[in-house]
Amino acid sequence: MALKRKLPSPITILMIVIVAAALATWVIPAGEYNKLSYQEGSGFKLSTSKGDTTLAVTQQTIDSLHIKISLEKFKSGAIRKPVSVPGTYHPTKKNGQGFLEILQAPLKGIMETIDIILFILIIGGFMNIFHESGAMVKGLTSLSYTMKGKEAWLIIILTFLFSFAGASYGMAEEALVFYPIMVPLFLAAGYDLLVPVAVIFAGTQLGSLSSFTNPFATIIASNAAGVNWSDGLYGRVLMFVLSTALTIWYLVRYANKVKKDPTASIVYRVDGPAVRSPYDAIVVDKNVVPELGTRNKLLLLLFLSTFLVMIAGVVLLDWWLLEMSSLFLGAAILLGIILRIKEKVFVTQFIKGAEGLLSVAFIVGVARGVTIMLNDGHISDSILYYSAKLVGGMPPALFIVMLLALFIMFTLFISSSSGMAVLTMPIMGALAIMVNVPGREIVNTYLFGMGIMGFMTPTGLMLPSLALVNVSIKAWWRFIYPLLLMLFILCAVYLIVGIYL
Repeated sequence: MALKRKLPSPITILMIVIVAAALATWVIPAGEYNKLSYQEGSGFKLSTSKGDTTLAVTQQTIDSLHIKISLEKFKSGAIRKPVSVPGTYHPTKKNGQGFLEILQAPLKGIMETIDIILFILIIGGFMNIFHESGAMVKGLTSLSYTMKGKEAWLIIILTFLFSFAGASYGMAEEALVFYPIMVPLFLAAGYDLLVPVAVIFAGTQLGSLSSFTNPFATIIASNAAGVNWSDGLYGRVLMFVLSTALTIWYLVRYANKVKKDPTASIVYRVDGPAVRSPYDAIVVDKNVVPELGTRNKLLLLLFLSTFLVMIAGVVLLDWWLLEMSSLFLGAAILLGIILRIKEKVFVTQFIKGAEGLLSVAFIVGVARGVTIMLNDGHISDSILYYSAKLVGGMPPALFIVMLLALFIMFTLFISSSSGMAVLTMPIMGALAIMVNVPGREIVNTYLFGMGIMGFMTPTGLMLPSLALVNVSIKAWWRFIYPLLLMLFILCAVYLIVGIYL
């Protein structure tokens, strides 16, 4: 039998993308927009090719630069990153990236994402300490037994919850902590490894597409485009309902097919029957009547409380990676005390758990190297400038669909939603006025484009998510592309209707 051709490993794919980005710095003309940034205590700073200039902190300063953002947005911290100034693009000296820069890019990426990397490693340590208690297996067995015969409802409920978390407050990296729980549960239900990935990763990514109150996407982008974030809110809620319903239908249909015939699994067909999850050690028998006991119930309550505190902290207290990492580190120590684990054993188990997610952490860091390569080569703004020129003279309906395609392309290189917003929204917002397109639809185009491409871009969370369950990129792409085509059509129709309402 002929051997199946496999794609390279995730890190190798990212290095190939970095090399391609380096080659692009020699081909695409270098150029930059002027950037305006706010520094508390020292005022506005305007960065140009001639150097930096300090400007007065007034609305008149912002208006004179044709940036449609209120002064309050800068002062409140809603706009934290430098904002592109419309109409200021200028060529710069070519800065082609060579062999040394290619080697440095992933290292710089790891340095820039060290907060995310530490969060991932600490999650690994926490999960391993909890797994050693045995409460996870008992809890999963209990849930699996309770849901026996109703497993499809797990997909429906959990996909909705992850999508809602992504759409409401921007859940992304936090979702990585759920894989050790969900993978054994869905495997016990008779599904394949793609199902937990689809529920967790696709669920949160779907929330990015239909964000209605996500502060890292919708609100920042609306502020940068000069429109009120609540303009178009009800339409985004409608898109959340439609896109989530479509995705749930697609996932349940696939999961039921796999349950009836395991050989219908795309993982089975693409990766082969021998593929194993890193969580195979967690064996869940849904035919066993579970006996949790008081100890395990208390441990599960502590486990659940940790996640609830994390969500509350992010939503209510503006927590981010440092606070979340501290929470899981503290929870791991508390678990060690409750379980009376000896100090040496605790440290060994914690480090072992962190080691299990080391490859995932490296993927996150190396992915950031792509953006660094484009920025250091001074072509990020050039790609935006020439793209804006391409769509500038089109009729509104064609303009909005082409802009959706451009945001899909941009996301291949810039996976940060806030970074994309402050880079593109001032330019595209000004362009929208010229072609008579409502500002809210520009924001929606940005959300939809990033949301769709986020399912497949190697610079986002796709590769870390797949690495966590040992599913190949080829299997994932084959699984997800029909859904993405349907979502693209849904988004395009929504945008075309939206510009005429």
